[in-house]
Amino acid sequence: MHFIYTSWIKNNYTSTLAFDITQFFPFLNHCLLPLIFDKVEFDSKVLLFFYNYLIGRKTQYFWNNFSSPFLNVDIGVGQESALSPILSTLYLAPILHILKNQLKILKILISILLFVDNGLLVA
Repeated sequence: MHFIYTSWIKNNYTSTLAFDITQFFPFLNHCLLPLIFDKVEFDSKVLLFFYNYLIGRKTQYFWNNFSSPFLNVDIGVGQESALSPILSTLYLAPILHILKNQLKILKILISILLFVDNGLLVA
C-alpha cells in the first residue's frame, strides 16, 4: 500500500497485478533449478546443496499390508515446507527479472514486490 499511496501523491497511475499460482508448485522440475543457479552465477556450494536436496529423491507409499515400489519425486515444492517460499522465489525471479527489463524498455516504471505464501504470489 505504501507504493500505491506514494505514487498517488506524485500523481502517478498505479496498477496492481496479483497471481494465484497454487498449481505452479507441484509441477516444478528441480532439474531446472541448477540451470537457473548457473545462469545467475550462484556459488557452487549453494548449487550443490539444492541439487543434493532436491534431485534423486524417492518416496514409497504404504497402505495396510501394501507397499508401493519406490517412486521418483524430482518435481514439486511441498506446501508448508520450510524451503517452499525460497524455492518458489528462486524459480520465479528470472521470470520477474525478464518482465521488469521488458517494461523498462517500454519506459513503463515498475516496482515488484514478491510475496509467496501457500501458492499466492503478489507481484
